[in-house]
Amino acid sequence: MTDPPHRASGSVAAPVAQQLAEWVESVRVDRLPAEVGRACADTVIDTLGLSFAARQTDYVRALRESWTGEGPCTVLGWPEKRDAASAAMINGTGAHGEDFDNTFEGCPVHSGTVIVPAVLAAAQARGLPGRQVLKGLAVGIEVMCRLGLVVQKGVHSAGFHPTGVLGTMAAAAGVAAACDLPARSTVNALGIAGSMAGGIIEYLSDGTWTKRMHAGWAAQNGLRAAAMAQAGFTGPATVFEGRHGLLHGFAPSVDPDLSILTGGLGETWWASRIAFKPYACGTMTQPFVDCAVRLAKSVSAEGITSLTCRVGEGTVHRLWEPLQEKRQPPNAYAAKFSTPYCVAVGFIKGDAGLAQFTEACVRDEAVLALAQRVGYEIDPEDEYPRNYTGRIRVTLRDGSHVEEYQPHLRGGTRSPMARNELLAKCAANLRFGGFAAESVDRVARLADGLAASDGALDLSPLDMRPMG
Repeated sequence: MTDPPHRASGSVAAPVAQQLAEWVESVRVDRLPAEVGRACADTVIDTLGLSFAARQTDYVRALRESWTGEGPCTVLGWPEKRDAASAAMINGTGAHGEDFDNTFEGCPVHSGTVIVPAVLAAAQARGLPGRQVLKGLAVGIEVMCRLGLVVQKGVHSAGFHPTGVLGTMAAAAGVAAACDLPARSTVNALGIAGSMAGGIIEYLSDGTWTKRMHAGWAAQNGLRAAAMAQAGFTGPATVFEGRHGLLHGFAPSVDPDLSILTGGLGETWWASRIAFKPYACGTMTQPFVDCAVRLAKSVSAEGITSLTCRVGEGTVHRLWEPLQEKRQPPNAYAAKFSTPYCVAVGFIKGDAGLAQFTEACVRDEAVLALAQRVGYEIDPEDEYPRNYTGRIRVTLRDGSHVEEYQPHLRGGTRSPMARNELLAKCAANLRFGGFAAESVDRVARLADGLAASDGALDLSPLDMRPMG
């Protein structure tokens, strides 16, 4: 392990931002591994479907009315255009808004809803070809995943949202890559981005909307940082490891191994290992929902005295406490970060999709009654954040016990989501947003065609009219 970023070091290595920038400058689209290209295409499909799904929500309406800069960039699901920052803010917030977006085993960062909106907006604003979009996606996702591996639980433990903090840095790198900025400008973009990063997790107290905006905020931060750097604005090259740098400010409990961020760049691609969620709720709740759905096939809710979940200590402050409040979340958004609710709704409804996180469902008496019986025990052997597992022990009224165990996140590296499953998810999200499910073919063609596109990116196939 290297010294913490705020300690003096005798190392003569180039600053981390410089090492990253030199790698970014060297990336060539035709040398990207096939699995990286597939992961980027899948991420585009997943992210766009989610933006369309959220088009009629109150939070997207609020952003459409408040982020009104004029420009050539698409607002997904609507006819109007915006400037790059506004489009990235709206599209990123919409895609992240239902917590159904991609994630990562190692640190639950949501790269798709940051990097896709940022790079697409940059491409439309600057007339960039699809090949450059693919380059920006690959670089941005890779940087975000590696930063997640460096900080692990540290950003969350400090009270910040990793997607907002790390996403800002990754979006700056991704936009710089898409725009072919020289290494010096990319160093400055990263240095500038460090002063833009942020996102507190106090939304957990009442289910208000600020987490939703962290992805869009990070996306537009990256765009602005890259533009400022290209125009000559400077930022610290030691933005990551410096005494007052990003890791000191946002993950002070971590003794960071910065070789994870810079080692094997171009050889090891963490971007190919992103995960896609089967349920519309917090990442670490997902394996417990799987357990609950299976338990419902063998026991009845009426016969249950208690359901005890074995959990990683690092998840408790976000998903379990205060326990009584988590058992009766104040609204549908808060329910997404309540393991008691997620377990109960999975058991009663057999799913935890968009339909299970409505204001009506969150007041369902049967779901809330079962949630009152869901509790937890800390498992010191739990692998979080390296692996997301679920184990539920049910105590029945006759004194007997039943257990279910989910050894990993479905949709992750140990059980990947197949392309046909991802397309079905996207089609369902399009229907939820009011569009024909067949529109998924347009989304897939766009995503799969990026590498072969030399002309300016054309998003007109996404200018779809809603049904009815």
